[in-house]
Amino acid sequence: MATNKEKPVARKIAARANAFRPAQPLSVSTVRGRLGLSRKMFSRLAGFSERAIADWEGGKPVSEPGLRRIKELDRFSERLSEIVASDAIPAWFDTPNEAFDGLKPLEVIERGEIDRLWNMIFYLESGVAS
Repeated sequence: MATNKEKPVARKIAARANAFRPAQPLSVSTVRGRLGLSRKMFSRLAGFSERAIADWEGGKPVSEPGLRRIKELDRFSERLSEIVASDAIPAWFDTPNEAFDGLKPLEVIERGEIDRLWNMIFYLESGVAS
């Protein structure tokens, strides 16, 4: 029989175990909605055609590369929304930014340089000058 002292420990262990369980499948429309992007802009961001995005939103299975990209965009949107107001994110993606040599953040991602955006988030959150 478990004592009262063991119950909090058991809860902590269960919470840790839940942290490593696979996440529930992501809905492409949910991720796109969180970002507040049009299908056209989201397709550019994801690197897949508008048709593929529409198919996935319509219920067709997401390809493995597509799923990896959608998960990355979901993680990125969560972090970005901590430093940019959610309603300002669509305009932020489409506005030239001197921190990226005058490129739009969307263009930086299209070039395969999303690490530059992750670095920006790190520096803004940490308060460390780049």
